[in-house]
Amino acid sequence: MTAPPGATAPALLAVRDLRVLIGGRHILHGVDLDVARHGVTALLGRNGAGKTTTVRAVLGLVPRAGSVLLDGEETVGLPTHTLVRRGVGYAPEDRGVFAGLTVAENLRLAERRGAGSPAYGLVHELFPELKRRRGQLAGTLSGGQQQMVAIGRTLLNDNRLIIADEPTKGLAPKVVTEVAQVLERAAEAVPVLLVEQNLAVVRRLARHCVVLSDGRTAHRGDAAALLDDAEATRQLLGVGRDPLATHTAEADS
Repeated sequence: MTAPPGATAPALLAVRDLRVLIGGRHILHGVDLDVARHGVTALLGRNGAGKTTTVRAVLGLVPRAGSVLLDGEETVGLPTHTLVRRGVGYAPEDRGVFAGLTVAENLRLAERRGAGSPAYGLVHELFPELKRRRGQLAGTLSGGQQQMVAIGRTLLNDNRLIIADEPTKGLAPKVVTEVAQVLERAAEAVPVLLVEQNLAVVRRLARHCVVLSDGRTAHRGDAAALLDDAEATRQLLGVGRDPLATHTAEADS
């Protein structure tokens, strides 16, 4: 349904009171977040704030309670594979490549019905190195090349949402720039929920941001406005006066 003139379109992903209890320990205490239908929404927070747990809960990879609406439909209670079939692509923090398979085989495993040569054309356009290395075992790739495989898998299918968890973590500056460029292009077609500790990347990519603290939502708003506010950035993310120069927000465990 189209929003009336002047109204804000409903979020593609709307998370309300998301709670996670693992081993008797409360990890999330009631997270609220929205992912807009266009562009990049960044999920930020200090070490241990619950960022990775949040995306895993959204995907149904950990026990969860609360509400997770995807395009208005409740998904809590649905298995992960159903969410994937409904158009949620996931590039995990550990990249999740199959080390003993080739690059081509890793991509082929990610195909859903309807994926084909046009999708491969986009992946190879964005990552020409993957085309050159299609016969190479993924376990022998560099960290940056494995990240290309992880992101490439999300682009093979007609996804409605891409979730990218720490896609630049541990990468050399040149590769960080390359990955950011790819995510920027991907977000032109598919909205992205981005967990990221490199605030320069957040500045470049994100329109909106959500900040977690101790398993709760501490801030929601415009990403640039937050990063322009040195005091708010220090309080919420624990970085210094110039968060974009050399600092990153602390990583989630």
